[in-house]
Amino acid sequence: MSKTWYPVINYKTCKECGRCINKCTHGVYDIARMPKPIVIYGEGCIQGCHGCGNLCPSGAITYIGENTDWRPRARQNKSYDTECECEGEC
Repeated sequence: MSKTWYPVINYKTCKECGRCINKCTHGVYDIARMPKPIVIYGEGCIQGCHGCGNLCPSGAITYIGENTDWRPRARQNKSYDTECECEGEC
């Protein structure tokens, strides 16, 4: 658990698919607000975990405390910037 590492959601690009909320088992997100990802317990996030960010089809998740070469999926593959490529799963 970490006080210096937690997800930040870009609501302009978030598709509200709920994948991040379903992935996290540490209480970081407010389940009652699903599918909109609201971070309510950042300290529950595991230092260095990119689980929710790796699942985000729009690349809307970044992390406070990020100091690795990890990038949101949308920034790795520009086709994700405009279209969701989850094939209807979100």
